[in-house]
Amino acid sequence: MISAIVWGTGNVGRLALRAVDAHPALTLTGVIVHDPAKAGRDAGDLAGLGRALGVAATTDIDAVLGAGPQAVVYAASGDIRPDEALADILRAIRAGAVVVTPALYALYDQRNAPAEMREAVLDAIAEGGGSLFVSGVDPGWGNDVLPLMISGLGGVVDVVRCQEIFDYSTYDQPDSVRYLVGMGQPMDYEPPMLAPTVPTMVWGGQVRLMARALGAELDEVRETLDRRPLDETVTTASMGDFEKGTQGAVRFEVQGIVGGEPRIVVEHVTRIHPSCAPDWPVPPDGDGAHRVIIEGVPRIEVTVEATDEHGNRAAGGNATAVGRLVGAVDWLVDADPGLYDALDVPLRPAVGKLGGDRS
Repeated sequence: MISAIVWGTGNVGRLALRAVDAHPALTLTGVIVHDPAKAGRDAGDLAGLGRALGVAATTDIDAVLGAGPQAVVYAASGDIRPDEALADILRAIRAGAVVVTPALYALYDQRNAPAEMREAVLDAIAEGGGSLFVSGVDPGWGNDVLPLMISGLGGVVDVVRCQEIFDYSTYDQPDSVRYLVGMGQPMDYEPPMLAPTVPTMVWGGQVRLMARALGAELDEVRETLDRRPLDETVTTASMGDFEKGTQGAVRFEVQGIVGGEPRIVVEHVTRIHPSCAPDWPVPPDGDGAHRVIIEGVPRIEVTVEATDEHGNRAAGGNATAVGRLVGAVDWLVDADPGLYDALDVPLRPAVGKLGGDRS
């Protein structure tokens, strides 16, 4: 069994605890938390499993890493604390662990990551013998392994389009929804997540990964952005009211330009309520979906809807990100130490999990 720890127990971390517990090749040996109020609680309680796992959470990072875990699932946020997240991850790699995480956008396409960041990771790998794989859902499998696999079914491929279409009122991150993305803010508010170059910073690596896999040479990466106000005040179950005239929907694209045309596109359509921008793409059912469209001959369209935590689509998406990462741990442990991306790490069948019950 591979000894694994989970670092962070928020929206992603509690799902990571469940995934590690369910994996037939992994055993949970530690849980790191930042909130002292969580220290001492059993991992099963933090994961919402309804049963104890016999591992108590701690704030003592040195003690957990000093025990020599083979793998670290780093589930703490990197959105608003990227420097701290990188420092934590380097610390785990120097301890000799395989680290998997969705936290560092710049390393999804590790070959084109900022030189200073990439060199710091490679130095830590050389020092400690660990590895790093950064992935998720979007960015992640929704715009790397899934579209690339589906493209292989085409005869002629004109455009690869990856869409995330979501109702953000289902997200358990009200500050991010209101202030990073700008939902409910005046239309002259400038959301940090939508500022010029930021979408490319987050999703441009996925465009470059797909281009590399498809053997395409990019002319450039472009961005488009559209925002719509709410026609009426709406009330959401989880985040309260969003006023008429404030931002109610966002649509942006990160486009890979090949031969002067957008051939590889990552598109996001985000609403706070279904009534806003009804003419934009909508999920087939429920609160959200990830969709891949291969324009060509034949035209291929695949939509993925995932749910977890009593039917929540946002939790379902997070669970698939965790599945991709935790499912890669045993492969990474067997591989040479290194810095890996989604084109290196295979997405494999759920061997040993079918019908499994670890309770």
